[in-house]
Amino acid sequence: MTPTILTNAKLILEDEVVTGTIVFDEQAILNIDAGRSQLASAIDVQGDYVMPGIIEMHTDNMEKHFVPRPKVFWPDALAAAVANDAQMAAAGITTVYDSVSCGSYGSKGYRTTLFPIMLGSIEHGVNSGAFRVDHHVHLRCEIPAENIIIDLEPHLDKPIVKLASLMDHTPGQRQWRNLDHLRTYNLGAGEQTADQFEDYIKTRIANGPKMFEQNWPRVVSMFQDRNILLATHDDTTENDVDLGIAAGAKISEFPTTPEAARYARKSGLSTVAGAPNVVRGGSHSGGVSATELALNDMLDGLSSDYVPSALLQAVMVLHANHHLPLPQAAAMVTRNMADMLSLKDRGRLKTGLRSDILHFGLIGPTPIVRTVWSAGKRAF
Repeated sequence: MTPTILTNAKLILEDEVVTGTIVFDEQAILNIDAGRSQLASAIDVQGDYVMPGIIEMHTDNMEKHFVPRPKVFWPDALAAAVANDAQMAAAGITTVYDSVSCGSYGSKGYRTTLFPIMLGSIEHGVNSGAFRVDHHVHLRCEIPAENIIIDLEPHLDKPIVKLASLMDHTPGQRQWRNLDHLRTYNLGAGEQTADQFEDYIKTRIANGPKMFEQNWPRVVSMFQDRNILLATHDDTTENDVDLGIAAGAKISEFPTTPEAARYARKSGLSTVAGAPNVVRGGSHSGGVSATELALNDMLDGLSSDYVPSALLQAVMVLHANHHLPLPQAAAMVTRNMADMLSLKDRGRLKTGLRSDILHFGLIGPTPIVRTVWSAGKRAF
C-alpha cells in the first residue's frame, strides 16, 4: 500500500496552522511534521490548506435528488443517493448523516412514501460500496405528524440509523413562530396558492399542539435503550431545551434565539447552527445569527442544512471576516462534530486516526476544494 504524501501544505491542526507534510494511507494518518518532503512521490500542494475531512450531521440535501422538481420523483433511488454522495465529496464532506424526514403533512405528504425508499437507498449504497464517503442516517422526526409512529417503527433498529432529531414545525412555534417568515418560505416554493396555504396554517395551528402532546412521549420512548443519539431542534425558549433534555437529547440543533443557545450550552448540550446562516449573514427564517453565537462562545458546530458547500465557506467567513482563529473555525466542522457524535477515529489531523483529508485552496475569499480522501481513498 503506497502512502500519499502532501507537502508544502498549510496543515490546520487543533491549535495552530503549520506549513509542513502529512503522510497517510488507507489505514490511517501515518505522519505529520513541519518539514518539506524531498521524496519524488510527494505531492507539492503549493501552500494550499489541508484539514480533516468535514463531518456533516444534518443535511436535507439528498431529498433534492429524489424530488428535483415539485411532483417529480426520481425513479432510480440508488442513482439519486449516489448523486448526493458525489456532491458531499465535492464539498469536502467525508462523513455525512443524511437527514431523512419521518412524519409528514400538507404539500410534503409524499415524504411518507419517500422515507423508506431513501433509507433503503442509503443502505444499498453503503452495502454495495457505491459511495465515495461515509454515510449514516439522521431521522428528522416531525412529532406533530399523525403518521410519525407508523413511519418510524420499522426502521429504528437499522445499523445505519445513528441520530434522530425531535422536531415541531407547527406554525407559530419554534422556527416558524413568525408566520410572515413561514408565508414567505412556503409561498416561494410555489406548491400552494395563498388561499390553500392559509387553510393549511389554520389546520396546523388547530391540530399541531394536541398531536405534539400525544406523540412526544411515544416517540421518545421508542428511542430509549437504543444506541441512537438524540437532538432537540429549533429551540426557542429554555422550556424547549428542558423538554429535549428530559427526552435524553445531547445536542441542540439550530437554536433560534441566543437565550436558547446560551441555556442549552449551560445545561450541557452541544449546539449546532446553520453554515448558510454564517455565509449569508443571517437566518432565512428570522432566527438568531449563527455568527453571533460563534463569536460569543455559544456554538460548538455547524451544519450545512440545505447547502453542502456552505460548510467550508462558513469556516473561511468566520476566519477572514470575523477574525476567528482558523483552527477554532475549522473545529466547528471537524473535531467538535466528531466529539459530539462520538466519532473517536476522525476529525483531527493526528497520527493513527482515519485518513479523511481535505485539500483546498483559495481564489480570493472563496475556498476551492482541490482533492478529498475518505479513509485514504481518493473521493474527489
